[in-house]
Amino acid sequence: MLRLMLRLILRWLLLSLALVTLGITAGYWYLNDYLNTPLSGAGEPWVIDVESGSSLTKVAHQLADQGILKQPALFTAYARLTSQTSIRVGEYQLDAGDTPRTLLERLMSGKVIYYQITFPEGLNFKEWLSLIAGQPKLTQSLNELTVPVLLEQLELDIDHPEGWFFPDTYSYSAADTGRDLLLRAYARMREVLDNEWQSREDGLPYQSPYEALTLASIVEKETGVGSERSQIAGVFVRRLKKGMRLQTDPTVIYGLGDQYQGNITRRHLKQETPYNTYLIKGLPPTPIAMPGREAIHATLHPAEGDALYFVAKGDGSHYFSATLEEHLQAVRRYQLQRRSNYRSSPNDSSQDK
Repeated sequence: MLRLMLRLILRWLLLSLALVTLGITAGYWYLNDYLNTPLSGAGEPWVIDVESGSSLTKVAHQLADQGILKQPALFTAYARLTSQTSIRVGEYQLDAGDTPRTLLERLMSGKVIYYQITFPEGLNFKEWLSLIAGQPKLTQSLNELTVPVLLEQLELDIDHPEGWFFPDTYSYSAADTGRDLLLRAYARMREVLDNEWQSREDGLPYQSPYEALTLASIVEKETGVGSERSQIAGVFVRRLKKGMRLQTDPTVIYGLGDQYQGNITRRHLKQETPYNTYLIKGLPPTPIAMPGREAIHATLHPAEGDALYFVAKGDGSHYFSATLEEHLQAVRRYQLQRRSNYRSSPNDSSQDK
């Protein structure tokens, strides 16, 4: 009797073990088949937008509602079982043939979609904000803020934003904000300016890196041909050393703000603003644009020579002169050549008489 009972118990245990093994095997194959079956609609690329505060469970159910992911509960259960639940905010692209397994791997990798924004050299801060506002994939955080409030939010130890952001191409994701971009550009400008300042030439007329940044912004705005940057910087450096006014139109235009409509007049040149270098001595109070590395380098390594003037030749390049007489002759020559009105820079007040 005892032997019979033991046989029955053994058979029951073996049957139970077989059923459990069969269940585990079936479950494994079912899960494996589920994880490796292409997502619904995975025949073409999809973009998943994981917003701030979203959990993996929420994302899974959103995908299920969109008809992309089947059995979201099974998907999240597998993720918890394998300790894969932390996801990064941003946009993720699903490619043709993606499966629940590759979807989870993609979400865990944090490889979000990146976009690019390019800030050319010579733009001012207002133009930077306009470019940032025009990025539909960037989280907008700067709209309608006054400059003082914006600087307060950036938590930067500067009084004026002009010149402090490095022009370059930056990558960003949908999780990034305009503030993030500006902070990166500011850190980059600090790095570039500090490095260039450390290797500057001796005997320059700057009391601080900020003064060099200010002149670099003027050099950037005056430069039409890149190879002339150091020559243009040399002209301005020599004028500063001699106590001559810089007399450069871009500073006047900056000081005019919205008054400037595309043409600079003699009335503008006589209008008093802190940036009118036809009237003030030395540098304007702040930079007038965001200079690139080349303009900063040229300002701290100006070309040697005796030129104190230059005039636009009409093709982006300039003619450089050492004397006012030579400069006036060049102005007349290129005015006749171009058959149009324009301003030369730096100028001399005697030309306005």
